[in-house]
Amino acid sequence: MSSRSKRKSISLALSVVVASSMFAACSKEATKSPSETGATTTTAPTAAAGKYPIATQETLTSWEQINPNLTTLFPNLGDSPFGKRLESETGVKVKYTHPADGQSKEQFNLLIASNNLPDVIEYNWGGGGTAAYPGGPEKAIADKVILPLNDLIDKNAPNLKKLLQQDKELDKMIKTDNGTYYAFPMIRPDNGLVFRGPMLRKDWLDEMNLKVPTTIDEWYTVLKAFKEKKGASAALTAQYSNELNIQDAFIGAYKTANRFYVDDQGKVKYGPIDPQFKDALTLLNKWYAEGLLDKDFALNTDSKSQDTKLLSNASGATVGLLSAVGKWMDTGKKTNPNYQLVAAPYPTLNKGERAFIGQRDFKYNPAVSKAVAGDSKHAELAVKWMDYAFGEKGALLFNFGIEGESYTMNNGVPTFTDKITKDPKFSLQQMVSQYTKPNGPFLGDSRKSFNTYKEQDDAVNIWEQTDAAKHVMPPFLTPTTEESKELAKLSTAITSYKEEMFVKFVMGKEPISKFDDYVKRINEMGIDKVTQIYQQALDRYNKR
Repeated sequence: MSSRSKRKSISLALSVVVASSMFAACSKEATKSPSETGATTTTAPTAAAGKYPIATQETLTSWEQINPNLTTLFPNLGDSPFGKRLESETGVKVKYTHPADGQSKEQFNLLIASNNLPDVIEYNWGGGGTAAYPGGPEKAIADKVILPLNDLIDKNAPNLKKLLQQDKELDKMIKTDNGTYYAFPMIRPDNGLVFRGPMLRKDWLDEMNLKVPTTIDEWYTVLKAFKEKKGASAALTAQYSNELNIQDAFIGAYKTANRFYVDDQGKVKYGPIDPQFKDALTLLNKWYAEGLLDKDFALNTDSKSQDTKLLSNASGATVGLLSAVGKWMDTGKKTNPNYQLVAAPYPTLNKGERAFIGQRDFKYNPAVSKAVAGDSKHAELAVKWMDYAFGEKGALLFNFGIEGESYTMNNGVPTFTDKITKDPKFSLQQMVSQYTKPNGPFLGDSRKSFNTYKEQDDAVNIWEQTDAAKHVMPPFLTPTTEESKELAKLSTAITSYKEEMFVKFVMGKEPISKFDDYVKRINEMGIDKVTQIYQQALDRYNKR
């Protein structure tokens, strides 16, 4: 089979596998400051690894998503202040191609099926259920779609190499079971792993002399008060994106999850068929029936619905991102100076319990890692160029932008300038996106913060008080080629049926008494086989 034909067949398989991504723990914001890597800028340009700018006349090509905040100002990353500064500091000219917003999966499939790959591709090369490539990175390497990077990193990426030598946990995350490095990683800092959780209207709580709820019963009392005394038609709301985005808030109180998780014995479990998942559905059904849970929750498919309800007094509670706290408080205070949000702990059944699970991601974010195309004629240059982001100077550019423009050093701490934080026309996120790369392969910095309210700083401390680190399944497991075929065959149908029944149970369109029939059906669809595959992949990962 020709390379082109092979890629076309791969593309067809891709569309099947993409839908299985919900099976992995969600991965979907700063460890220590950038390491002292010895990357220096020289006045005499040289192509030696770790020395910048590089003396080259070659142009690299890169396919990667563009931050939506940037597109309002620049249509291409190369035109932005960040893109221009990266080119001048590395000495490497790059021609960027960006998929249309919301179409990256489809356009990735077309790209792989084509016979014209760019030098580097930024995408989800992470493996396991979140892999956008059938068979994961090992299969992508076998198909010659991307290159193994072990030798290239060893000889041309001293910054990343040093980092991996220093951090064995990270090293384990970014390679396959057979020890192959396949992409340059996005590395979250230790204080950027928790960024989502429950939040409520603090001004409403204060008005009614209610405390921040910590248990399911306390939440019920608060939501009833919001509905009855504040007229909230959707006391608790949330975005809906393939599933209700409360993640495992409320559900986790029953020591289960709305996805695969790892139990206390290290065994992979599929939460939606746990006996205790029935109790979680019973709770959500009760709240829905009493008008406490947004009756239109399944229609909240974009953030606008959530924004509108939180800012119009229709809702007083949600589960959302840290960045949304600042956005909603900024907007809410314009019409109501008392508007205030407060984070709540992930709720438990009993007072004083520690939450079983919550949102907590891993250092390695596989969703935005950069691989080198298998037929790239500039592999060494591509690796040297990418390695810049893992040195001290490069990490400062990727995290904070251009010194003197987007940030200044304040007692040794990079601090965003008023130009970034107080622009009268553009938001903080829009301004930051011009000068930095919010997502992608680089070394995150714990000193970077987009928090504009104390409530946001407090939120992280509140939301991280869970046992999620023990129970969230890693999103970068690498099933074998055969295992991946089995996953592709089974997972899409199971995921679709699970979610269809979840919505029906919560809305009361299907009685909770049918839960055992639902479990039986998922068992018949092959969930045991899927769970076994993930268990084997987790066991191999733990032995890396």
